[in-house]
Amino acid sequence: MGEEEKQPYPSSPSQASSKAPDSTTPPPPTPPPPPFDPSRMVGIIKRKALIKELAAVYHAECLTYCQELLELQRKWNEPFIDLKPLEDSRKETVRPSKRAKKAR
Repeated sequence: MGEEEKQPYPSSPSQASSKAPDSTTPPPPTPPPPPFDPSRMVGIIKRKALIKELAAVYHAECLTYCQELLELQRKWNEPFIDLKPLEDSRKETVRPSKRAKKAR
């Protein structure tokens, strides 16, 4: 009974159209584009030159990193040469223990 009045959404299309804005009105017109101004072209050309310069700097930095990476890969692939001969490692002296053994 009272539930029909409390519904959050309209149950019939006539109720929906009475609350919705009129769909026959067109949207507001978009403003026309500004007229061509040749003085703005100078700024556009300068920005384009700055972008090209920045791209060149990034490209040079990328090449530098690639060269460093290539050198590191070459070093990694080289066989490891132990500078200490094997005989010397066997002859290392054994340190005495810090605690003296008790004689019984």
